[in-house]
Amino acid sequence: MDITQEPTDVRDLPYSVFAKACPSRGTLEHVTGRWGGLTLGALYEGSLRFNELRRRVDGVSEKMLSQTLHALERDGLVHREAQPTNPPRVDYELTALGREIAERLLGLIHFVEGRMDDVLAARERYDGTRGAL
Repeated sequence: MDITQEPTDVRDLPYSVFAKACPSRGTLEHVTGRWGGLTLGALYEGSLRFNELRRRVDGVSEKMLSQTLHALERDGLVHREAQPTNPPRVDYELTALGREIAERLLGLIHFVEGRMDDVLAARERYDGTRGAL
């Protein structure tokens, strides 16, 4: 899709992720980083507690998930709800903005998953030519 076909011409926006000092760059990193993208995708399914989320995002450490959630919460994409129970219960869910971003991200995730046979074949061809050099 041509960038000029967007409903709002991105060239008219006050932010540019391509500019070194633009704050949108940090948010893009939070959203598209390995753990951020997977966390947003997992929370799209609904509210989860920390350990449920950690099990859903296989391979993430407790420390990395905690850092990821803090960054996404700071960016306004995730809402953290602490309930005063004993033991304390903390639930995480997407905000409206987080849900919108997750929908777009899941479209990309599903596209990549659907094209993995092509990607694996390309890797095999690439590796075959590199080994023959």
